[in-house]
Amino acid sequence: MRVLTDAGLEVLDRNWRCRAGELDVVARDGAALVFCEVKTRSAAGFGHPVEAVTAVKRRRLRQLARAWLDAHDHHAPDLRFDVIGVLVPPSGPARVTHLRNAF
Repeated sequence: MRVLTDAGLEVLDRNWRCRAGELDVVARDGAALVFCEVKTRSAAGFGHPVEAVTAVKRRRLRQLARAWLDAHDHHAPDLRFDVIGVLVPPSGPARVTHLRNAF
């Protein structure tokens, strides 16, 4: 995802799946491993895309991060959870919001 690489992150994995679900993006930002949830909407009628990451979704993302760490040989002193919201209007460019350390 270009917004991440433009911000200096190294993407390690995309759309990683296991029985518990899917992680959209796993990246490294310096010493931190970053687990990114990406939410896309075509309109903000039901709220901004980042608002779709509920407490239940945050809990599942933490479980998925543990599963990813168990399955990979990547270690980091810091873990971070980011949310990327993409609002794609019917016309004009997409608007991307990157919330670092969202939860």
